[in-house]
Amino acid sequence: MASTTLSFAGQSNKWNTAQDAAAVVAAIAQHKDLRVLDLENNTLGPEAAKVIGDALASHPEFERAHFKDLFTGRLKTEIPLALKELFSGIIRAGAKLLELDLSDNALGPVGVEGMVDFMCSPSCYSLQELRLNNNGLGITGGTMLARALEKLLDNSQRDGHPWKLKVFVAGRNRLEKVGAKVYAPIFERLGSLEELAMPQNGIFHEGIAALAAALSHNPHLRILNLNDNTFTVKGARAMAKHLPSMQELQVINFGDCLLKSSGATALAKALMTEHFKLEELYLDGNELTVEGGLSVVEAIQNKPMLKVLMLDDNMFGEEGRETIEALLTDVGKLYALQSLENNIEPDSDDDDEDSQAQDSSSSDDSDSDDSDDSQADTDDTSDAAADNDDDDDGVLIVAHIDAPEPQIIEELDCTITVGPFTSIPSKAAEYALDPTAERLLGLPVAERTAAAFTAATTADGSSTADQQIERLVQLLSDTAVLANTTDQELSAAAAHSMCAVAEAVMTVAAQHQLVSFTTNTILVHLGLVKCEDKTFTRTQQQRRLLAKCLTALVQQQFFPRDAVSTLLYFLSRPSQSLDAHPQEKKLLLEALQSC
Repeated sequence: MASTTLSFAGQSNKWNTAQDAAAVVAAIAQHKDLRVLDLENNTLGPEAAKVIGDALASHPEFERAHFKDLFTGRLKTEIPLALKELFSGIIRAGAKLLELDLSDNALGPVGVEGMVDFMCSPSCYSLQELRLNNNGLGITGGTMLARALEKLLDNSQRDGHPWKLKVFVAGRNRLEKVGAKVYAPIFERLGSLEELAMPQNGIFHEGIAALAAALSHNPHLRILNLNDNTFTVKGARAMAKHLPSMQELQVINFGDCLLKSSGATALAKALMTEHFKLEELYLDGNELTVEGGLSVVEAIQNKPMLKVLMLDDNMFGEEGRETIEALLTDVGKLYALQSLENNIEPDSDDDDEDSQAQDSSSSDDSDSDDSDDSQADTDDTSDAAADNDDDDDGVLIVAHIDAPEPQIIEELDCTITVGPFTSIPSKAAEYALDPTAERLLGLPVAERTAAAFTAATTADGSSTADQQIERLVQLLSDTAVLANTTDQELSAAAAHSMCAVAEAVMTVAAQHQLVSFTTNTILVHLGLVKCEDKTFTRTQQQRRLLAKCLTALVQQQFFPRDAVSTLLYFLSRPSQSLDAHPQEKKLLLEALQSC
């Protein structure tokens, strides 16, 4: 059976004149069924391009044009002329192209001029793969091409043959955020993409957000490569918002995108519960600390098809690397981890400050929430001031009733609420919304159960699993404050309720494979890692009492092995947050080490 492919690839021919291209023309003429023409790594001038185009005009069956690296040494004015000649022949043949590869040609805006008419012609209605890697398009050339593609969409729909592109490759083209925003509406209209590769384009978070929103309309997307663009945390969050709409993803490459740990955590949460077809995940070179790495580990533990996990060139440090490898071993995914030979020690605990600064400098309308926030470990300026915050900050609010006002005794940063208390008959949902001593005492025993607290934190019916976990951890922390009392009845009720809440949170975590997220949420409340919500605060008193509560819970084996390992890692590090309470930190460490 005769081959349908004609290849001159890699021959370094110089086709200047018609005579130079005679062998190519003859070979094309002799092919009765020419589907693929590969001219890669030769150099073609306009005169030679004309006779090759004329030869192609007799092949309506032609489908794949491999014209990669075809204009080396040519004047930029020659390139559009040569392209027009080649494309003219394809149009005259009435061919229905499936693939066009013009990668590694220095097209620029001038070269694109030779493409625009062809790109909106009927010959491209059938185009499935468009490869334009390393063409130096720039914003101007990229915009010119985008306008042609928009016209292609319009024309194809008008003629009843809607364009369904599957592969779009445009790396190393300096498209930047403007180019990303120009292409995003095209991708949204297409809805047919299976592979998108736009690495090394200088795209900042606004462009990433536009692409993410557009790609959410492409449910069959399998490969997403945005390597070496500048996501920052903002871009990562924008992408995370839309990843749930891309369940067919097999390869995700966000390497060298300045994600930082906060960005990686946002992406990990989006990948956590589904994306079961994921085979390769590249997050190398993103300045991740161990917090970000651990969130990624949890996200991939339920991915049965995973073959490659790239986390190299991050800032885990030696201890962090060992922790990540140990957890990957526990979940049976160590085989997927690629070399961590370029892993370095973290610069500081405040690993996301530079990313926030980058978010601000790369945005024309930077938001006030991108300013540098204070360290999570820094002591609150005033516990008394914090105690005047509202309940959304998780600070204990005691209801005012017709009873003697409780006394507040300050002992070594150890606020103790002393009765008397008058109980208020309550349900678990009411206590979860307003965790006061009076409501806790008014809870019947049947309302102090894990099931009751689980139901209480989903009472509105709209909570996601991670939101439910955040509410339960908040409730655990608030209940730990109430346990610090001289009132024996309140102390007993708080101790019983803490166990029930702990059981509830770990049950939800296990059911939704969010153990790492839960551990991270606890670390946020302890002040050992940062919270993405800049308004979130905890007083030193709340942190100390939560540590005391956790000691009891760890001793009762509420936490799985990977959660214990993570807590132990962070508790072993110096931290202003808990170093101010050495006794509570020591007891919690001892409990973790004994597990």
